[in-house]
Amino acid sequence: MSDTLTVRLALRDAMAEEMRRDSSVFLMGEEVAYYNGAYKVTQGLLAEFGDDRVIDTPITEYGFAGIGVGAAMSGLKPIVEFMTFNFAMQAIDHIINSAAKTLYMSGGQIKCPIVFRGPNSVPRKVAAQHSQCFASWYAHCPGLKVVSPYTSREAKALLKAAIRDENPVIFLEHEMLYGKSFEAPMADEIMPLDKAVVVKEGSDITLTAFSISVEYALETAKILEEQGISAEVINLLSLRPIDTETICESVRKTNRIINIEEGWLSCGIGSEITSIVVENCFDYLDCEPRRVAIADVPMPYAKNLEQLALPDPKKIAQMAKEMIGK
Repeated sequence: MSDTLTVRLALRDAMAEEMRRDSSVFLMGEEVAYYNGAYKVTQGLLAEFGDDRVIDTPITEYGFAGIGVGAAMSGLKPIVEFMTFNFAMQAIDHIINSAAKTLYMSGGQIKCPIVFRGPNSVPRKVAAQHSQCFASWYAHCPGLKVVSPYTSREAKALLKAAIRDENPVIFLEHEMLYGKSFEAPMADEIMPLDKAVVVKEGSDITLTAFSISVEYALETAKILEEQGISAEVINLLSLRPIDTETICESVRKTNRIINIEEGWLSCGIGSEITSIVVENCFDYLDCEPRRVAIADVPMPYAKNLEQLALPDPKKIAQMAKEMIGK
């Protein structure tokens, strides 16, 4: 195995390994088979597993999401790919009212082991209708597990865990990470679907983030380090449930926190992080928790306006300095 692996190949490897391990696992979605996926995440799977387990669907998210949910309730383990989670709005009734709620409404008799996966958030220069983060939408709903990886290792280990889980899992990827290379995953590693990881230790302020926003957090930490400020960076990974213990343990050490995300500020993941911190470690805070998100507008198409709408590490670093009093 090479020393590094792209996120794209890590996701492909996770699906291939789980399909070899369990014959009830199958993949369906638009262009996942003969075209090898719109982003080439599913390349080679049709050749290995055939068109009865790697299934090209019509352009009808409501239809194939419903088929996937029914298959899961019947004992199979579907992986349903949305070409982008913006299109998942067409299928939201199946995801929320069927997949998420049926275990509870059936008194535990009907399980729905299904993974809904695909790119989420802002992929750059595709305008408002294709540049939304659905993290807080799905994290709001009981019955779902919601995860969003950053590195190749996390992508592979979390997707394998999601496929094996007996609950519906929303697996939010990021198109801008598909081609990025990170340290290669371990052979058959499984990561829990409810834990965050501290990717950089620090003592002065906590930065929480997920998906590509971890990149913003690490860039911010680097800027702060050059100015003598030590930032701790937490990759949330799991958005439902959120790892309250890891976050609060960090805040009790640093006494300050900023959450960074590519969603909107109102009712976002940052709002939940703020509530968690205030409810669980208020007495440790030296100042109010802060939130960083995209501009409160539909995402512009123009490159310069889009850049202005996205989180800016330099501005986040300045916010952190003000919170610390420097």
